[in-house]
Amino acid sequence: MSGTTTARIRLRSAADGANRWVVLVVLCLSLLLVALDATVLHVAVPAVTEDLRPSAVGLLWIVDAYPLVCASLLILFGTLGDRVGRRRVLLLGYALFGVASAIAALAGSPGVLIAARALLGVGGAMIMPATLSILRQVFPDRRERAVAIGVWTAVAAVGAATGPVIGGFLVEHFWWGSVFLINVPLMALVLPVGRLLLPESRGSHDGPWDVLGALMAAAGVLGMVLGVKRAGAGEVLSPATLVPLLIGAVLLIVFVRRQKRRPHPLIDIGLFARPAFSTAVGCIILAMLALVGLELIAVQYLQLVLGLSPLQTGLRLLPLTFAAMAAGATGSYTLRRVGPRRMVGWGFVLTAVSVLILTAMGQHDRPALLTAAFVALGFGLQTTLFGAYESMLSEAPADQAGGAAAIGETSYQLGAGMGIALLGSVMNAAYAPGLSKLSEAGVPAGARAAAAHSLGEAYQVADRLGGPLGAVLRSTARHSFITGLHVTLLVSAALLLVGALAALRLPRAMDCPAPVPDDPGQSDASAVREHRTAHETPAPGRAQQPLPRPARRRPAEATGSGRAAH
Repeated sequence: MSGTTTARIRLRSAADGANRWVVLVVLCLSLLLVALDATVLHVAVPAVTEDLRPSAVGLLWIVDAYPLVCASLLILFGTLGDRVGRRRVLLLGYALFGVASAIAALAGSPGVLIAARALLGVGGAMIMPATLSILRQVFPDRRERAVAIGVWTAVAAVGAATGPVIGGFLVEHFWWGSVFLINVPLMALVLPVGRLLLPESRGSHDGPWDVLGALMAAAGVLGMVLGVKRAGAGEVLSPATLVPLLIGAVLLIVFVRRQKRRPHPLIDIGLFARPAFSTAVGCIILAMLALVGLELIAVQYLQLVLGLSPLQTGLRLLPLTFAAMAAGATGSYTLRRVGPRRMVGWGFVLTAVSVLILTAMGQHDRPALLTAAFVALGFGLQTTLFGAYESMLSEAPADQAGGAAAIGETSYQLGAGMGIALLGSVMNAAYAPGLSKLSEAGVPAGARAAAAHSLGEAYQVADRLGGPLGAVLRSTARHSFITGLHVTLLVSAALLLVGALAALRLPRAMDCPAPVPDDPGQSDASAVREHRTAHETPAPGRAQQPLPRPARRRPAEATGSGRAAH
């Protein structure tokens, strides 16, 4: 069997199916830490600023180094895992993540913290696609895999949503470095357990690994994500935004053309010709665009308009997390009952309805309304992400699981960045015009210009002005922010409905053929188990019964792609 490593056998109970759910727990624990690290620093930024006193640019890199590096390296490490072994890449990611967390926790200067955050991004890029591709190997049956993906997506959502809550608690009771230090003992536990339990697997790629192509993909994604983040900061037409976007787009176009010509590509570009795969990737981008953009605006509303503390804000968002967990727990059943098309489509519709409910938010707190809307938002988005991830992974052949997982995770990161850029730009465009009436109240032009940047800056300007002018500025800015919030919510609802229409290209039903081993991509222990079974002889005195002939499958079914008629 080309491309497999059956010579070195590691006995793993997970490969026999007995403890595959234990493997899922190990994978989800590591994923939880990576997802937490993406958001846990947000509430610690004031404490970091007070202690390390970074410049404005330095603070930006402290926050952005992790997501930028992680997003740019997902394809590189996802495809590398297909070549050298997914378990090997995952364990290296565990070790690097733990070491980088310790360095970040003890950082005494902005430069050290930025470097540690970048190393965390490298470790995260090694962990995220490997967890999903190993999950694809450990759960060859699509029904069981759907349950596992439901747990996996729910854990990712829980980690991202609870990051600010955990970070707020740690910063209030310890010091800012504790938000990183919690990773160290957990990674010290996961590393030996993963080494013992996780099965090794790799794809059927016989040719050399395309190092130049991997670097092109990394640089291209880095340019795109950096440009999108700059646009989200309000620098839409500046060279700092347009140049990275242009370079990134050119590199990705060259990368795609290179992969089409190579006999052993990093990623089979033909996957995007499959409607289910390309549609699922697009749905992931749209769902994350809505989720991250809305979370950012909701946090500003809760803190700046309602006056909640960071910890109270995190607690208010917990219903969204619990709803996402419920959607993940019931996702497998829902997928079997209604199929990918209706599951993803109705998930988008439910999310759009929840966003429209949020347009009732005003200057006064309405906790019951917010809770109901957040529950619908969490359940709808998690339902959409579940169906999209399951369809994408099932459509890809098993020996390309790492590359497919990397594409999904890159789409996740791009969607998150685009959500901040797009919805943030809409918010700013709708917010600033409402401050024009301040000239009639006698507010100086410089104060009006500064207040137009954001509601937070408007409050700072109002505090400096004081008196009646400060009160007028504060009230006008708050009212203008709510107007911009409503416009942004309407735009978000429209994008979600576009996602619902796009979901019509997904398969109507969940096709669940019997698991067919993929020689090139199966785990080592599974390959040996099949080899033993194929060469077993009947016991003495017993005649061997002929095995039933399996039904002939179409090529799409034989590769486990899970296609279904539309």
